[in-house]
Amino acid sequence: MENGNTYDYDLVTIGAGSGGTRASRFSAQHYGAKVAIVELPFRQIADDDHGGAGGTCVIRGCVPKKLLVYGAQFSEEFRDSTAFGWENGHQHNFDWKMLIAKKAKEITRLNNVYNKLLKDAGCERVEGKARLVDRHTVEVTLPDGGKRRLTTKNILLAQGGRPIKADVPGKEHAITSNEALSMPDLPKGPVVVVGAGYISLEFSGIYNGMGKDVHLFYRKTLPLVGFDEECRSQVAENMKKRGVHIYSEHQPIKLEKKEDGSIDFFYKGPDGRTKSMNAGLVLFGTGRKPIVHDMGLEDVGVGLDKDNAIKVDPYSRTTVDNIWSVGDVTNRMPLTPAAIMEGMAFAATCFGNKPTTPIFDKIASAVFIKPPLATCGLTEQQAQARLTGDIDIFVSKFKPMKNTLSGRDEKTFMKIIVKVDTDEVIGCHMVGDDAPEIMQGIAIAMKCNATKAQFDATVGIHPTAAEELVTMRQRARRIQGSGTGRGHEHERMAG
Repeated sequence: MENGNTYDYDLVTIGAGSGGTRASRFSAQHYGAKVAIVELPFRQIADDDHGGAGGTCVIRGCVPKKLLVYGAQFSEEFRDSTAFGWENGHQHNFDWKMLIAKKAKEITRLNNVYNKLLKDAGCERVEGKARLVDRHTVEVTLPDGGKRRLTTKNILLAQGGRPIKADVPGKEHAITSNEALSMPDLPKGPVVVVGAGYISLEFSGIYNGMGKDVHLFYRKTLPLVGFDEECRSQVAENMKKRGVHIYSEHQPIKLEKKEDGSIDFFYKGPDGRTKSMNAGLVLFGTGRKPIVHDMGLEDVGVGLDKDNAIKVDPYSRTTVDNIWSVGDVTNRMPLTPAAIMEGMAFAATCFGNKPTTPIFDKIASAVFIKPPLATCGLTEQQAQARLTGDIDIFVSKFKPMKNTLSGRDEKTFMKIIVKVDTDEVIGCHMVGDDAPEIMQGIAIAMKCNATKAQFDATVGIHPTAAEELVTMRQRARRIQGSGTGRGHEHERMAG
């Protein structure tokens, strides 16, 4: 009861993705809150009326994507194996239908796992589409068309985001990552991928590994805006050497569907001329947007920013004091582990009497191309722009041991960024095999404010690529910071 009002629940969460599920479970299990969580009916491909417990990452994002990455990388292993004495390394058949069926089975299992986690935590699961009636009431449209109203002391908005297409004529003929993960067949003919972000690059690598002729288009000079410049260059170089055709500084103009089912893709390059190519598939990896439409948010006073993401304070509270929000819908750091962190911090703040802010510094992330990119902390460009004083850059670029026999023309790249006056490692970046697994360990050290001297004092494991990170003694260059940060201030700005 609050101000004479009695509510059905202490918390109603909208969205059972990674952030919403963790927040709901912790609120119920650790702090005794009475929780209901609303989620759309499960389906592998999401739309306005379908989703499922587990959210984007589990059902149509990180997890199924990684399974397809695993499937695609066998082709290179088969090719390289001939250099290690294996015969007939090129003679293998690939069954896309089998991979998609097994992927779907695993995703269904994980959806059931998430539902069980919520049930075991004591959360009531309500299936349907949620809309805010007022600051304490959520109306759910049930799958059968009926309505149910839930009254609650607090509301948590965790409905995530969805992919968007470039706004060009014929965009309805293109697919997004939603559909790409569940296609019944591999496309016939070339594959066009549009976008410079991690989704576009990862799917380019997947299709390339499956033997497709891949053409990647993006507006910038290099892919992966926001990542370290030298890493971006290395990624583009590696992709080209693996046979991906890259069209930098190009943009889509229109798509036209032909009678045979193929697509004429029209594009424009730096010379301003419009050209076209015929493709079996066009995939737009041109960004994502928060799910905020038709939910009654603005009617109850929930503020949105210029990108239509939900505005929150450092504690994940919206502009309405009993309505909170976590995850991609807030557009702070669109990573699953970040949403989970936000969810736990919310539960501690709202129900644990322990005001807690999520800390976004030194969060490692990866792009699962082949070979992958992994990063933690500041890029060289961010460090120079945000900090003051001397900054040392250590770089290593080398041929991995495996490639000395396979003959693959591909380099591993590593970079360490050090704030000279404190000797703290403020950034670490790698492009190469096993980079994500390596970077997770480096992130622990960086979270503990490890210094370059401590890296140097660490004895490496030989022979590994990772040992290079503790043997880089000679700096590549020293740069001067042009910002005002002097030390750990960069922690709040990273990302």
